[in-house]
Amino acid sequence: MPPVLEVLSIFFKLGLTSFGGPSAHLGYFQQEFVQRRQWLSAAAYADLVALCQFLPGPASSQVGMALGLGRAGIGGALAAWTGFTLPSALALTAFGLLIGGSNSAGFQLAQVGWLHALLLVAVAVVAQAVASMARSLLTSTPRRVLMALAAALSLLLPAPWLPPLLLILAGLYGWHSFQPTARPTESEITLPHLVAPHVAQLCLGLFVVLLLGLPLLHWLWPHAAALALFDSFYRVGALVFGGGHVVLPLLQYETSQWMPHATFLAGYGAAQAVPGPLFTLSAYLGAAAHTGLYPLLGALLALVAIFLPSFLLVVGVWPYWNQWRQNEALRGVLDGVNAAVVGLLLAALYQPVFVSAVHRTADVAAVLLAYAALEYLRWPAWAVIVVAALLGLVL
Repeated sequence: MPPVLEVLSIFFKLGLTSFGGPSAHLGYFQQEFVQRRQWLSAAAYADLVALCQFLPGPASSQVGMALGLGRAGIGGALAAWTGFTLPSALALTAFGLLIGGSNSAGFQLAQVGWLHALLLVAVAVVAQAVASMARSLLTSTPRRVLMALAAALSLLLPAPWLPPLLLILAGLYGWHSFQPTARPTESEITLPHLVAPHVAQLCLGLFVVLLLGLPLLHWLWPHAAALALFDSFYRVGALVFGGGHVVLPLLQYETSQWMPHATFLAGYGAAQAVPGPLFTLSAYLGAAAHTGLYPLLGALLALVAIFLPSFLLVVGVWPYWNQWRQNEALRGVLDGVNAAVVGLLLAALYQPVFVSAVHRTADVAAVLLAYAALEYLRWPAWAVIVVAALLGLVL
């Protein structure tokens, strides 16, 4: 199978089965590409997650784009984004077409039995990812302490600006305190595709030009509905760090001119019931918005605009990331950052993943059984998901 089609098929399957939000997505990716397919080592994957934590936009989608980019070039990045995004984008676009003219107050879809079962599986997936990364990355007591500090601070101060700050501080501590580890070998990286420097620089330049130029064009042509919609969603994708639920306040502010609050809440409720990235809520908002555009066109413009900054940034920094992680002088920095990444994932395992899914003793038992199936019986994630969904329907 050609590499681009391979990437598309794998990420389409993940797009159909990856419930639980960004932290769970990173767990699914870790299981699929580090443990099962061995596209890259646990250390290289942690480096990649750390890089995407620094970038604005949805971190899990950026990790997916980067995995596709490394496997099959720019076409692979597009294939990874398309496969991972398409299932939820289509479902939410259809819902936007259905509800666009109504004032529904939203739905408590998260209470549906099969969905609750999938959220419990997501807890097990994230727990397995945290345990696996901890075993390979936390090889000394200072690294474990750094992980614990990052997790504790993330839980105590749940601010969107905190994760990038913690990664910077952990990197500085690692540069000062950790001995450089061995230079990564080619077998550890195993993401062979590079991006030409001029292509990377073009993408970074285009990111800045669009961020500054779209508001100017909107000011010059204030009645161009397509331009206004694209500008709003591009700005959201370019300025929000952390992704996930952090994006909701800015999305609500940007779309308040086109829909009532109840319509926004209806889309948010529906987004909890579909797999894949939460940023595909943009497809629903574009379809439901009263902009004067055809709803399908609005959905497409909003979806492309909110993910475009991430695509440009991932392609733009890709060649430099490979250079940085092979630089022995920076390995101490990356070791510190990786310890903090494990801490951030551990904090996310509790809030929001565990807190939103586990409410009673039976839920704890279900999580333990799902974890045992993944970790000890070596069931693939999709098999655990299917069994959990079926049990959720009948119980």
